[in-house]
Amino acid sequence: MKKFLVALVLVLSFVSFAFADVTVRLGVTGSVYDEMWQPVKEMLAKEGINLEVIQFSDYVTPNRALADGDIDLNGFQHQIYFADELESRGYKLTNIANTFVVPLNMYSRKIKTVDEIKDGDVIAIPNDPTNGGRAIKVLATSGLITLKEGAGFNPAKEDIETYNKKITIQELAANAIPAALPDVAAGIINDTYALDNGFKASDAVFEDLAREHEYWNLIAARTSDLEDPAKVEIYSKIVDAYHSETMKKHLSELYGGFFRPVGWDEDLLAPFKK
Repeated sequence: MKKFLVALVLVLSFVSFAFADVTVRLGVTGSVYDEMWQPVKEMLAKEGINLEVIQFSDYVTPNRALADGDIDLNGFQHQIYFADELESRGYKLTNIANTFVVPLNMYSRKIKTVDEIKDGDVIAIPNDPTNGGRAIKVLATSGLITLKEGAGFNPAKEDIETYNKKITIQELAANAIPAALPDVAAGIINDTYALDNGFKASDAVFEDLAREHEYWNLIAARTSDLEDPAKVEIYSKIVDAYHSETMKKHLSELYGGFFRPVGWDEDLLAPFKK
């Protein structure tokens, strides 16, 4: 009888999806996501799911908004940033899908190659610990600095052994770096802010080649919502629409080189499906 009742609830949920619109609010950062999610929105609309993309101007607010129930999902961050947010702020959130990996490139309004950087130049990097650590690794890979032996996965300025060019590293909010480019030699800019400010991947002064799992981006949900079979079904439909050939083609054609699909073969919602 218990199994029958559970099955009945699921059937009724499916019926409700077919005949009543459901709105899901997705938090993002950067106008590029409006266009990115458009094919997903169109696919979901046919199933009665209205995906509403909510813009935030920084990387701090979307997780707080999700935890507070102001939005239903967010899709703006990579895994190492997400893990740091959960640990430092105590949010009860869960990664429900892998999306893509993107480079964290160096851009400039003044120079064309990293070889043009000289002693005394200022390089801007993101001031949050995870993107800042990744940026420092980009500086090391470019040859501008050398890290100490034993520096961890997410190094800080204190982990720099040698400045091979006597640069000054200026830490700024990630969304402020594009506007600061006229005042610095170069800046390491997150993908969405690079695109929003007219940069292409090919414009990079130095390209970040890191593809580690920790830098995979994700879709996050409130952990408590995953106890609700109806919500899990809705979120599964959203993930399936994102992990589609239509979306893969869309990412390739529209953003050539910026957003590279990863981990689409992993069903992270499987443990929550009943």
